[in-house]
Amino acid sequence: MPAPSIAQLLGTQLPLIQAPMAGAQGSAMAIAASNAGALGSLPCAMLSADAMRAELEAVRSATGGRPFNVNFFAHHAPTPDAQREAAWRKALAPYYAEFGIDPAGIAGGAGRNPFSDAAADVLEDFKPAVVSFHFGLPSEDLLARVRKWGSKVLSSATTVEEAQWLAARGVDAVIAQGLEAGGHRGHFLSHDLSRQMGTFALLPQILKAVKLPVIAAGGIVDAATIRSAMAMGAAGVQVGTAYLLCPEATLSAPHRAALSGSDAAHRHTALTNLFTGRPARGIMNRVMRELGPISDAPPEFPLATAAFAPIRAKAESQGSGDFSPLWSGQNASGCKAIGAEELTRELAAAFQSP
Repeated sequence: MPAPSIAQLLGTQLPLIQAPMAGAQGSAMAIAASNAGALGSLPCAMLSADAMRAELEAVRSATGGRPFNVNFFAHHAPTPDAQREAAWRKALAPYYAEFGIDPAGIAGGAGRNPFSDAAADVLEDFKPAVVSFHFGLPSEDLLARVRKWGSKVLSSATTVEEAQWLAARGVDAVIAQGLEAGGHRGHFLSHDLSRQMGTFALLPQILKAVKLPVIAAGGIVDAATIRSAMAMGAAGVQVGTAYLLCPEATLSAPHRAALSGSDAAHRHTALTNLFTGRPARGIMNRVMRELGPISDAPPEFPLATAAFAPIRAKAESQGSGDFSPLWSGQNASGCKAIGAEELTRELAAAFQSP
C-alpha cells in the first residue's frame, strides 16, 4: 500500500510544507501558506518564550483552525570554551578593526536554543497539528509531551542512517533534506559532509529504507520539481528558498538583493560554518571567500554567532551583505516577489490533474 500523502496525514489541502526558516520569517508567512492550503511553518529556535507565544497566537487567530507546523532545533547546547572563543575573535580581528568595533564590548551567547521544557510549556496551550525538528530529536520525555497533545512529529534526515534512526523513534514522517537545500544542514549522526547527497539521490534510498511517509526537501522550487519528487514516491514536498522573496520574508535588504541577482555570483552557493558554527548553505560573499567557507575557527554551534553579529550589523547598515548569512538553496529560480499565499497557490498547480 502506498504511503499516505502528507495532506492525508496532517489534514491539509495540499501535500506541501512551507519550510520553517529561522531568522528569515515569522508568523506572517506561516499564516499565508496555511491559508492557501499548505502546511505553514513557524520557526521557533530564535524566539524567546514571550515572542513564541505572541507568534503562536497570531497564527492560531489568523488560520481559522487550519493545521500549522511549529519547528525547533534539537541540538545539544554546547559548553562555552573560552580558548576557542578567543581564537574565533582573533580570526575576526581584521573585520573589527575595519568597522571600528571594540570586541571587548561584545557579549557571548547562543542566539538559538534547542527544544526544552520551557518551550513545551508554551506550546502546550496551542497543541499545534505538527511539531517538527532539525538536528535530530529532543529527549523521549519531551517527545512524549508533544505526542500527548496529538501533534504529529516530523524531523529532517540527510542520510539513510538518520532516516532509520528517526523511524526507530516513532516519527510520523521523515523530511529527506538534500544537499541542495538552503540554510542549515539537518545532519546529526555524522558531521562528515562527504556523506551528504542531493535530494534525488537521497529520496529513493530513504523510501526503500523506512516504511514512513517521506517528504522531499532541497531544490524543490516550482511545479516541475514538485512533480518530479512526487513521481519518485515522495509523500509530499517541503519548499523554502522559493518563499524568500515574498514580502512576508523578514530578510535584510542585502539578502533580498542577492537573491534577486541574475549573474553567476548570485547563483553561487556554498556550505559554510562561519556564521553559526554549523554548516549551512548560503550565497557566497566576501567573508566566506576570505575565511572559509568551512573553517576550524568558529566555536561549536551556535556560539559562533555572537562574535559575528556586530560585524554583520555594521556591514548591513552600509548596504553590504559581505558579512551576512545569505541563506539560499542551490536552485533559487523559483523565487518571486509575490505574496506567500499567491506563491503557494502557484505551487499547488503541481498537484492538479493534467
